[in-house]
Amino acid sequence: MAFIAGLILILSFTILLMIGVPIAISIGLASIVTMMFIFPFDVSIFTVAQKMISGLDSFSLLAVPFFILSGLIMNNGGIAVRLINLSKVLTGRLPGSLDHTNVIGNILFGSISGSSVASAAAIGSIMTPMQSKEGYDRKYSAAVNIASSSAGLLIPPSGTMIIYSLVSGGTSIAALFLAGYLPGILWGLATIIVSYIIAKKKNYPVSSGLTVKQGLKVFVEAIPSLLLIVIVIGGIIAGIFTATEGAAVAVLYSFILSMFYKTLKLKDIPSIVKESVELTSIIMLLIGASASLSFVMSFTGIPEALTEAMLSISDNPIIILLLMNVVLLLIGTFLDITPAVLIFTPIFLPIVTEFGIDPVHFGIILILNLCIGNITPPVGGPLFVGCSIANVEMEDVIKPLMPYYLALVVVLLIVTYFPQLSMLLPDLILSR
Repeated sequence: MAFIAGLILILSFTILLMIGVPIAISIGLASIVTMMFIFPFDVSIFTVAQKMISGLDSFSLLAVPFFILSGLIMNNGGIAVRLINLSKVLTGRLPGSLDHTNVIGNILFGSISGSSVASAAAIGSIMTPMQSKEGYDRKYSAAVNIASSSAGLLIPPSGTMIIYSLVSGGTSIAALFLAGYLPGILWGLATIIVSYIIAKKKNYPVSSGLTVKQGLKVFVEAIPSLLLIVIVIGGIIAGIFTATEGAAVAVLYSFILSMFYKTLKLKDIPSIVKESVELTSIIMLLIGASASLSFVMSFTGIPEALTEAMLSISDNPIIILLLMNVVLLLIGTFLDITPAVLIFTPIFLPIVTEFGIDPVHFGIILILNLCIGNITPPVGGPLFVGCSIANVEMEDVIKPLMPYYLALVVVLLIVTYFPQLSMLLPDLILSR
């Protein structure tokens, strides 16, 4: 039954996507069609609807709209400029220093906003004109911005990690947050190394340095923005508040900070709230539809069948993880991060647990794969935004992006096969 149900599910889902049906609707309809293989139409409809509603009945999910609202407030609140100024100080007088500024700016802003698209837009809109003025090729500038835009998704606070925690059956959010730091930093270092090599080869200019006094002033101005990470993550890890309460604190703090900077006007609030409601609605519909899909797969035994199939190929965890990475990288090129996490967590998690792989470690592997796919054609929000800001065609940035893709795949393999990198901070701080 599992084979036939899986075939019906895949075919119906693929056909719906190919004819242009929105992904959330495609997931829901594919679930109904698959259920009809077992039950009558009315029972199938009722079951899928019930599972969609129960899938949203979670206190942890309240963190998602709060983090979305916080990110939108920051994106409109002038925080990006201060983080870029800090990045200039940190990059010093390195060759191609504006490239490194772009990378660090994306890491800092992405980790605070929790959005790769917002990061690519906020940092890219400031850095790309600066790089162009200094003689940098616009295609290359777009590539740097795109390649570094998703690094912040691995560094908390991360809404994606909260969604993974929910789908995986309650994996510790604090542990996931801590586990993302070193892989996220490694992503940033990899893009900086590639940028350094290219900058040396192309002889890109070095930015003028700042005096110690100027550097200290920039650092002091950026401290309030950086404190958001300390307050939210520190509070969650210390047990002062939950991830949901931390997200609400992030909204309040980012609002107060933006008003303090006088870059956010009260008249902007309605449009920001409206946009956050629209984004939240899309994500919640995806989560509800994916909850019904998870039930259908579980009921028909699809995950167990896939586990047996993969184990029949090899019982070597190295080979299994390599196969998963290949599948997830391909999936990430045409499926957005949130639906991919919702769909593939219940499929792959039972397989990795068979080999004793920690769900926290697998969560980082999953998200890292999808973050790379998020900046890879043909689909990817940061890819479209980065090209649009730099006013270049997508096909023109593929060549300059290739060295970054190679470096990020190396990072992926390191994170996959050296779990200590992900598990060091959770084990050290949470005494797991």
